[in-house]
Amino acid sequence: MISVTGEPLDLAAHERAVAHPAAGAVVSFQGVVRDHDDGRGVSELEYEAHPSAEKVLAEVADEIAARPEVYAVAVSHRVGLLKVGDIALVAAVSTAHRAAAFAACADLVDEVKSRLPVWKRQVFADGTEEWVNSP
Repeated sequence: MISVTGEPLDLAAHERAVAHPAAGAVVSFQGVVRDHDDGRGVSELEYEAHPSAEKVLAEVADEIAARPEVYAVAVSHRVGLLKVGDIALVAAVSTAHRAAAFAACADLVDEVKSRLPVWKRQVFADGTEEWVNSP
């Protein structure tokens, strides 16, 4: 399961997607829109993706999935206008043991945040805005 979508993200669906009979660990992550950034109040975020974003997401997922200890990977990023509390990123990884699952999921999220061509517009509580996090 890999997607860049304007639809709400479903953590449980990602966890089901990585289910494997040999997995003793499933680690998942949700990136949630928070109400602040660098001491300023945030009212909403808007994400825009380059047309290559889903391909890049698949490449990152494939790299993590290629690790011998990883059974399955699922990852999705949301685009469009998101409110505080909405989920912007979901990732899930299954492995035989928890340490490997935690490490793989952390690497997956870090690589997605580093390489995914997605731009984020933050709207602050005072009405100002800025574009951030473009790779």
